[in-house]
Amino acid sequence: METEKDIKTTPAKELPTCPVETTLTLISDKWKVLILRDLMPGTKRFGELRKSIGHISQKVLTAQLRQMEESGLVIRTVFPEVPPHVEYTLTDLGYSLKPILDAMWDWGENYKAQNGQ
Repeated sequence: METEKDIKTTPAKELPTCPVETTLTLISDKWKVLILRDLMPGTKRFGELRKSIGHISQKVLTAQLRQMEESGLVIRTVFPEVPPHVEYTLTDLGYSLKPILDAMWDWGENYKAQNGQ
């Protein structure tokens, strides 16, 4: 089984041959999906993102964002200010995951409705 470190450093030519597995390799973590969800409406600062996601540590959020940046899903913009101002925006590749997130939303809504929640 691949670890997060293996995934983070895997060049595109070494991605799985199965397209579903490739997608899961890039967004397999719960936090990454929530980051994608919260960046779909637009750019957010680190603190805004942390608040909108909920119970995520600064260390984990930083690691997830770095991996997503390396995968080409997120752009990190640093503004030369004191204190540093950092913003995160989805790339076109990141935005291309919207239909997948929409399908997950719909499925979750249907599941909750069928199970009386």
